Amino acid sequence: MTVSPFDFSHYFTYQEIDQFLQQLQTSYGSLLTVQTIGQSYAGRDIWVAIATNQATGDYRNKPGYWIDANTHAGEVTGSAVALYCLHQLMTKYGEDAQITHLLDHYTVYVLPRLAMDGAEKYLTTPYLLRSSVRPYPYPEERDGLYPEDVNGDGLILQMRLLDPCGAWKISDQDPRVMIGRSPEEFGGEYYTLLPEGLVRNYDGYEFDLAPTQEGLDFNRNYPHQWAPEGQQQGAGDFPFSEPETRAEAEFWQQHRNINGFISYHTYSAVILRPYASQADENLPVEDLEVYKILGQKGKELTGYNCISAYHDFRYHPKEVIYGVMDDYAYDHYGWFGFTVELWDAPTAAGIEKEDLIEWFRWHPPEDDYKLMQWNDQALSGEGFVHWQPFDHPQLGKVEIGGWSFKTMWQNAPAQFLPELCEQQFRFAITHALMAPRLAVAKAEITAQGENIYQITVQWENQGFLPTYTSQKALERKAVRPIQVTLKKTDSVTLITGKIHQELPHLEGRSNKAKSSLANGIDYRRHLIWVIRGNPGEKLTITAQAERAGTVKVELTLP
Repeated sequence: MTVSPFDFSHYFTYQEIDQFLQQLQTSYGSLLTVQTIGQSYAGRDIWVAIATNQATGDYRNKPGYWIDANTHAGEVTGSAVALYCLHQLMTKYGEDAQITHLLDHYTVYVLPRLAMDGAEKYLTTPYLLRSSVRPYPYPEERDGLYPEDVNGDGLILQMRLLDPCGAWKISDQDPRVMIGRSPEEFGGEYYTLLPEGLVRNYDGYEFDLAPTQEGLDFNRNYPHQWAPEGQQQGAGDFPFSEPETRAEAEFWQQHRNINGFISYHTYSAVILRPYASQADENLPVEDLEVYKILGQKGKELTGYNCISAYHDFRYHPKEVIYGVMDDYAYDHYGWFGFTVELWDAPTAAGIEKEDLIEWFRWHPPEDDYKLMQWNDQALSGEGFVHWQPFDHPQLGKVEIGGWSFKTMWQNAPAQFLPELCEQQFRFAITHALMAPRLAVAKAEITAQGENIYQITVQWENQGFLPTYTSQKALERKAVRPIQVTLKKTDSVTLITGKIHQELPHLEGRSNKAKSSLANGIDYRRHLIWVIRGNPGEKLTITAQAERAGTVKVELTLP
């Protein structure tokens, strides 16, 4: 059974995601299960889609990989990529060797949208918001200039006001572009730039920008180095205070097979790795090496550089951010994962940034002209709304215009989605396939005479990562050793060996990726049992690795 080609023409609403997931589940029931893991603040379902070939084993008994998206309400490009990943996994199974191998031997969990309420408001109104619609940190609206579509065109843009104290002026090269006024400059027409909006409780004189009433940031609500609102804006009342992040965390705790993750955000066209709040020196050397290997693979497949959030992506040069998802997932569980900042208009326009964050604070006017040229050619001018005079009810004569932030800056225009989604999908499945995978290397029965037999079973890790995932996971004791169980009938006597025992973790190939030195056969181990039984008796030996899968050996005494 098939489904329609993926719709790149727009970003999906809540109802459209629901219909999309149900259609996939109906069409590919042997490969996909959709679960509701909780409800949002406003009561919307939060879904996780579980993708695996159910005929080859239970999804919990395979190595797992996590994808989530749309943690921030306006970053809907992320949900498009997550849904595209699901669509490709389903529709290309049996055709694409990589996808088929992945679903036969691994499990992929996809949470396509975390900010259910916020994204719905973002997509169906002119408003911007960070994550949730819950009023925070104050229940009431605050005084000052708040965003509003004052001219009724369905957009919230910018206002420019003639002001002798203004810091901006109109460019001579392109009247759409506002450039900075020189420190010593006077005698011209200058402007103040403001968000389009109205002033609450305006006294006719001064005003500030009103704090947003919906100030929660889900990506500051995780426990790792969580800090309260006074230190970390948007943090929430306490770690996992929000039903959305709490539902996600509870699902993780109940599904112990995850090794890696990608969390899709926008924008900057970059792959970020932990930590956001600590220097690289705080990562185990072995984990940092693996992160660099994975990041290089990401760059090859997506064109995005992989950088440290702490060293290379700070919003303020002397401040760090706390309570973020990827730091928690790595530090608590030892998962290898990334925040991928999808899309970047300046990059698409051919602008090279020496510093990804600093560029947004200041860049030369030449970059603005290059952006305008790209907008005119690639977007047919639709990314920018020309300045139009408007009689503001409080501020008098203003002009309203500027970049269409939602559809050009914060998210990829529709024509860029197909290539972006495919590149990101290829990185995601490549990353998922690096997980450890337990397999049986040998299973032998040696007759000793007088109905005595020696049973030898050897296991191997066929994956890139070790069965414990990372050094951080070992440090946190986040993964149990491999559990081995012998199942026999009462008529079989165990002479040596144990019914239940632990097999030490198996290395993968990651500890050999940067070394030509021999490390021994550290990816294989065996156990021996000696039993007494009658010919024809059956034995089952099960090895269960939390993150590398469960394998069984069924033997018949000769």
